[in-house]
Amino acid sequence: MTQPSTTDLPGQESHAPSHATKDSVGIRLPWAFIALVALLVVGRFVLAPYLRAPALQTWATVFVAVCVQALPFLVFGVALSAAITTFVPASFWTRALPRRTYAAVPVAGVAGAVLPGCECASVPVAAGLMARGVAPPAALAFLLASPAINPVVLVATAVAFPDEPSMVVARFAASLAVAVLAGWIWARFGRGEWLPAPRRAAEAGQGKVNVFLDAMCHDLLHAGGFLVVGALAAATLNVLIPRTLLTTVAGVPVVSVLVLALLAVLLSICSEADAFVAASLTAFSPTAKLAFLVVGPMVDLKLIALQAGTFGRAFTWRFVPLTLTLAIGVSFVAGWALL
Repeated sequence: MTQPSTTDLPGQESHAPSHATKDSVGIRLPWAFIALVALLVVGRFVLAPYLRAPALQTWATVFVAVCVQALPFLVFGVALSAAITTFVPASFWTRALPRRTYAAVPVAGVAGAVLPGCECASVPVAAGLMARGVAPPAALAFLLASPAINPVVLVATAVAFPDEPSMVVARFAASLAVAVLAGWIWARFGRGEWLPAPRRAAEAGQGKVNVFLDAMCHDLLHAGGFLVVGALAAATLNVLIPRTLLTTVAGVPVVSVLVLALLAVLLSICSEADAFVAASLTAFSPTAKLAFLVVGPMVDLKLIALQAGTFGRAFTWRFVPLTLTLAIGVSFVAGWALL
């Protein structure tokens, strides 16, 4: 009979590859270390001057500022959303809100005034409301109104514009009007497949505390990634937009409103701080500043990214243009009537 070759013996079969693997790893590790050291040396002498460039430092400052400014409110919103979906029974919302959707929209919009928070918190909270059975148009009205008309934002606006109390009134009225109109329009023309209501099913045997923690961790990790994407885009555009362009168009009435509305989208400033930025834009008209204050909490880059991650792209590319158009149009009307 044919004797098995030495390569077929089980003992040798198991040892030969291990020696080859150890040898190859031993050969690769020094070269990997050398390559890493070489990259560090090249980075120190070649890339370091560029890393100290003012534009890059500005980019890093804006990126970190957006993330640090928004993260506490995002955590607050995610925790509140998880609490709503875990501890608040669905029957509560049927009692708290009118049954008819068109009546529930303004009630939900006004309810946004009692929740201090920025737009980062409003997205997960709105998702939590939908998960508990709240009609999507009412939840969307809350999403838009909450970061724009809550007491913290209104007080900050009054401090930023101490000699213009009408700016506080105009911001409140215009923001609430946009939220209600957007909710009504979505109730009339929106489709279910554009905005599937988020649902969270609790696993059998899980306690409410565990369900709350799981929902919070899931939403925070999911929304946090989109917050970083929005912050990256905002920081990049902050560096690319020349400041001389703003001063050139400040004197053109209609164009200045559109420019500040677009600037609010790009800068992605938290709603608790945007009034101080608007007050510093002294070359622009009050109506243009109002557009900046109305558009910012409802449409900005980080908010667009959060909406896309939470509700999907089919919803976002329809809802964002609707909200932006309403915000600019209502700002023109409110500026003409109140400022």
